[in-house]
Amino acid sequence: MPKLVDTTIRLLSQEPLAGKLPTAEVLRVAEVLDGAGFACLEVSGGGVFDATVRRRVESPWERIRAIKARVSTPLGIALRGRFLVGSRPVSGDIVGRFVSCAAENGIDVFRLHDPLNDVSNLREAGAAITSAGGAFHAGLVYSPGRTGETEMDTLVEQARKLPDLGATRILVNDPTGALVPHRASELVGRLMEASGLPVGFYVQGAAGIGLASALAAVDSGADLVATAVYPLALTLHRVSGESVAESLQGLGHAPGLDVAKLWDAADVIDEWIGDEPVAPVAPRIAVRAAEYDLPAGLVAALEVHLRAHAAADRLLEVLEEVGRVRAEAGWPPLAAPIGQILASQALLHVLEARRYGSVIDEFRELVQGGYGETPEPVDATVARAVGLLAPPGQLQEDPVTTEDVRERAEGLAASEEELVLIAMFGADAEELLRVIRARHDRGSVLVAEDADAERGERIRELVKIVQESGVGEIEIEDEGMRVSVRRADEPLAGAQVPVSAAATAIELETTVTAPRSDGVVRVESPMVGVFYRAPNPGAPAFVDIGDTVVPGQVLCVLEAMKLFNELKAESAGVVRTIHAENAQAVEYGQLLFELEPVPAPPVV
Repeated sequence: MPKLVDTTIRLLSQEPLAGKLPTAEVLRVAEVLDGAGFACLEVSGGGVFDATVRRRVESPWERIRAIKARVSTPLGIALRGRFLVGSRPVSGDIVGRFVSCAAENGIDVFRLHDPLNDVSNLREAGAAITSAGGAFHAGLVYSPGRTGETEMDTLVEQARKLPDLGATRILVNDPTGALVPHRASELVGRLMEASGLPVGFYVQGAAGIGLASALAAVDSGADLVATAVYPLALTLHRVSGESVAESLQGLGHAPGLDVAKLWDAADVIDEWIGDEPVAPVAPRIAVRAAEYDLPAGLVAALEVHLRAHAAADRLLEVLEEVGRVRAEAGWPPLAAPIGQILASQALLHVLEARRYGSVIDEFRELVQGGYGETPEPVDATVARAVGLLAPPGQLQEDPVTTEDVRERAEGLAASEEELVLIAMFGADAEELLRVIRARHDRGSVLVAEDADAERGERIRELVKIVQESGVGEIEIEDEGMRVSVRRADEPLAGAQVPVSAAATAIELETTVTAPRSDGVVRVESPMVGVFYRAPNPGAPAFVDIGDTVVPGQVLCVLEAMKLFNELKAESAGVVRTIHAENAQAVEYGQLLFELEPVPAPPVV
């Protein structure tokens, strides 16, 4: 009988949902899902590591350990071949160390695919997984564009090589939702015959196509299907575990899942993600993604960049150009990060009104074979143009090794896993580790000029512990001072607390999530407290709807334990909405402002 894999924890921990649920609630969801009967809980991957490192709240390794301590279901991680969890290939040294760290922290199942479907790039990681005692599930990415038979022939050819690499299962990965049921059925059968390995199915897709294809795949012999609980399936275009389990039960393929547990997990998630649309849920984005066989998240990101250049009406031009660029680059699949590279190059073509007048470094590496062999040969004219545009004498850099960063990491990386983080994420990882060290280094916190300021710093640390851990209340008594910090459950109706000159003011780091599909930046509360729009009752508000703000400008103050904390803008923008009322109690991560960004260059 087929089994199901749940990807809920991974999806909750990466953009666009990263930070929506406190870590304590994510762990609560994991505990609920642990009793449902899944074959595996996929809890981490490239998006999780990237979001966790950049948010600078906790180590991605610590989250894996915390989940492992609470569940008995095997844990899984999604890796991108030699890219692992990053956007550039890494050295064999990093591959081995990363896999070893993942296994030691509790990962049992490694879902490993190469973004180009060049399975030779899986050899080092596959050997490391086998050596660490993990299950090596090799992914093959389905991205149509050529004829359906040509695409499947390529995947079947690669599948024949996977048993020799130590793979124990093949996973069909469809990031675009383009694998329709009859082709899913055919592909599963051909992969099983060519490889002799069991085949699983990972698919995205709106309007029910994912569910239909998953059922067809199981009917043809697939023994593993990836799912997510209902709220995430609807929001992020995934296959619902509830729907798959009940459908398979009726078709005589009962997966042995306790669906009631999934509804319990859905209830917890619904409490936190709210009713606001999450990119790329906009129907027009999903429609264009389906029409052009592109990942919906990629289409949403392109629209954000076009809006920043006052060119939102040119979205269809860019989507058509993505197809042309992909064909010229040898038909690489659209899985991350290759899809983003192709889209960035296509965006340049449309905005500059010329093709290959400029070439981003990542596209040059793709065309010149730096990421592996593409399914088809690169167009000769494009290869020549890219070569001519490369700076004279420019050579492809060797991937970074841990030895390259060991000296820089001295005194900061206290373990192998932290050294690997620095090697892969550079300055972002270093800043994360500094934040973690400062949080636990009492001496670095207690450098206030007087007793009141020192007290304020220590209280602030308690507030941070409460907001990040999800505990309800914490109390300490030390050197004659007793402090209790608890979460606010009910709004303080009608409260008007002035921000007096004598009050201790603390500057907070603004919590900002990724822009929505329409470009709007969400500013969330970085702490539990009371929201005030003005410095004193009767005083003008810091900002109003329609105001233009600049980086460093105060948006509001948040009061906790009689400490008034300034919340400042990180970037320029126009205040579009204000979501909290004056004197309202707010929770950590609660949406406070939405800012329309000032036009900026696209990220390429």
